[in-house]
Amino acid sequence: MQPEIRKIVTYDEEVLIEGFKSSETPWRMFAVAAVIKNPWAGRFVEDLKPEIHAFGPVLGEMMTKRMIALAGSGDAIEAYGKAAVVGLNGEIEHASGLIHTLRFGNHYREAVGAKSYLAFTNTRGGANAPIMVPLMDKNDAGRRSHYLTIQFAIPDAPRDDEIAIVLGAATSGRPHHRIGDRYQDLKDLGHDLDNPAAV
Repeated sequence: MQPEIRKIVTYDEEVLIEGFKSSETPWRMFAVAAVIKNPWAGRFVEDLKPEIHAFGPVLGEMMTKRMIALAGSGDAIEAYGKAAVVGLNGEIEHASGLIHTLRFGNHYREAVGAKSYLAFTNTRGGANAPIMVPLMDKNDAGRRSHYLTIQFAIPDAPRDDEIAIVLGAATSGRPHHRIGDRYQDLKDLGHDLDNPAAV
């Protein structure tokens, strides 16, 4: 069982001036989207595992290779994330199923040497729907400079019976970040890292 991939779309952005000030090095964010036929479109399927187990490794390996090729190396990627947009004839569960499996995400984690979880969105929309890929530092979930969002759209996808599966990355944080990190907030508030809201 293989995913039916209609197209692969690459998004690549380099920001040279951010906030009225030049960046010392270009701020680069990029993504790879695979537009696939939704194997569960138009019907309720109780057991999604066969397709998840079959599609996850194929998509994870293929898309990770493309991300590493865009970056030049896994080390060049500092922030990462994932997203899925299911077409109107599908469930949010379908989008979630294909990206929330270690059979998909671990390919990317291993390739970039990441410790933190992959930030994510899973939404439903029609062709040209906004695709939002949240990013975070691959090793430090509290590093706010790397809280980023890639936004783009594919004019003809997802069709009603499709899912757009996306990986995203950045080679740095925001060029002029100056809001600190969550660790200073925790220290100032006297809260614990494992219980930041002190509940």
